[in-house]
Amino acid sequence: MSFHVSPALGLLLLSIAVQLYYVAYYFLPFARRAPEPTEGPAPEPVSVLVCAHNELENLRRLLPLLLQQDYPAGFEIILVDDRSEDDTFLYVQQLTQYYPHVRMVTVKNTPDGLSPKKYALTLGIKIARHPRMLFTDADCIPATNQWLNYMQRGFGRPADMVVGYSAYAPEPGFLNKLIRFETFLTGAQYLSFAWRGFPYMGVGRNLAYTRQVFHSTKGFASHIRSLGGDDDLLVQDAVTQGARVAVVAEPGAHTLSEPAQTWGAWWLQKRRHLSAGRRYKLSDRLRVGIFIGANLVFYGTAIGLLFSPLNWVSLAIAWCIRTVCVTAVYARLGRRLDDRLPLAWLPLLDAVYFFYYLALGISLFLYRTLRWK
Repeated sequence: MSFHVSPALGLLLLSIAVQLYYVAYYFLPFARRAPEPTEGPAPEPVSVLVCAHNELENLRRLLPLLLQQDYPAGFEIILVDDRSEDDTFLYVQQLTQYYPHVRMVTVKNTPDGLSPKKYALTLGIKIARHPRMLFTDADCIPATNQWLNYMQRGFGRPADMVVGYSAYAPEPGFLNKLIRFETFLTGAQYLSFAWRGFPYMGVGRNLAYTRQVFHSTKGFASHIRSLGGDDDLLVQDAVTQGARVAVVAEPGAHTLSEPAQTWGAWWLQKRRHLSAGRRYKLSDRLRVGIFIGANLVFYGTAIGLLFSPLNWVSLAIAWCIRTVCVTAVYARLGRRLDDRLPLAWLPLLDAVYFFYYLALGISLFLYRTLRWK
């Protein structure tokens, strides 16, 4: 008795094989890795840099938590007030009177054609007193008062850059679950790839690097006119220059952000983030693109096979095997990162995310104009 596999079913099985390779080689071993040591080399002082543009209320929440960090080696906080029109200046100025390790840089104008955030960060880095620098955003908070400790330990591996994880706060509604899933899956990729020796990005909400790294890349010079990329494109340039990258993914090292509240706001945010991908190295684009592409092929082919009754049994078996394997690993990784989504939602979120990703890619191809706040 012969067994016939149609071209469409063969393509489906190939896409599943690719997905399971990524799951087995990158995601599952990363999820199962041992907890990071609680002790490390003697800590060194750190400069914590935050850019803010009209984010007074966020700063009222963030800065007290930064001041409460348990870090005996000492640290300074540099707040870059980027053209704010609220009372950010007055609030931070009051803090500097009571906390001498809080400092402020005020940006009145951004030179034409330059990325506002990269320009603001550059000014903050120029006045930083310590060789090691840790970056976060004004709308983030550290998960614990050990955030500085955990992220600093990454330098002792040894490393020149430390990439961390930044989750979004859980809220009611499907949009929130989708945003959190997208963040989780992106984190699964860049953290596990870096752990396997292929670092390609980080997130500016939780990223550390040395002054030497910044100087070796000539700052943001190669992409100073691109709105996005103060994090991932800097990692790209630094790795090209030979920088060593460490991963710190313990829950105590996370930061937590407020998610977008509307579909439109998230759409614009993701367009800006994905636009930087065109500047990635070819090897990184292939590594990420093959994973994304395999998932898109899987869903597209599966939809096509629904119109072929002869393939329904094979489709159902393949779909179940793939979904069970992927969902189980995602759940394990969610426990490892302490960023858990309801198990029953994972298959639906996975499907919706990849179609959303396809729509974003088409949007970026057709309309490349981006704006910054």
